[in-house]
Amino acid sequence: MKIMENFAAIDFETANNERTSVCSVGVVIVRDGEIVDSFYSLIQPEPNYYNYWCTQVHGITRHDTESAPVFPEVWKQIEPLIDGLPLVAHNKAFDESCLKAVFRCYQMDYPDYEFHCTCQAARRAFPNAENHQLHTISMLCGYRLENHHHALADAEACAWIAREIL
Repeated sequence: MKIMENFAAIDFETANNERTSVCSVGVVIVRDGEIVDSFYSLIQPEPNYYNYWCTQVHGITRHDTESAPVFPEVWKQIEPLIDGLPLVAHNKAFDESCLKAVFRCYQMDYPDYEFHCTCQAARRAFPNAENHQLHTISMLCGYRLENHHHALADAEACAWIAREIL
C-alpha cells in the first residue's frame, strides 16, 4: 500500500444542525509527508444562529463570527492551497456533506473533490481501539490533540493520522 504523501486535511465546525452553518474551518497542507502550510478562519454561518449544543462542543458563538467573512470569501483563500490535492477528514461524511451543502447554498460550482476518511481507515488499522474518535486515534498515531473541536487542531490531528495510516 502506497502511503499518501500529498493531501489537505480539512475540518469544519458548524453553528447549528444545518450542514450549511459552517462557522470555522481548519486546513492543513501536507506535501511529501510533511506539514507545509495551514489555514484557519472563522466563518459567518448560514443560517446565522447558534444552537446550544454546537456551542457547547466548540465554544464558538455569534459574537465570535459577527464580523467574520462569508464562506465564498474564505474559500477563495483555501482554493489555491488545496489545488490538485485530495482532501482528508476524520469522518468525511460530515465534512464532505458540509462542503457540498455550503457550495450549494452559495450557488458555487463544486469541483468533485477526492475525499478520504481517516475514521474509516482507523477502523481497519486499529480494529481493537476503544473507539475511533479523533482524539483516540490521533493518540494511537503519536499525536496529542490538545484543543479538540478547534477546526485547525482537528485538521492537524487528522493530517497526523493520515500520514500514519492512509
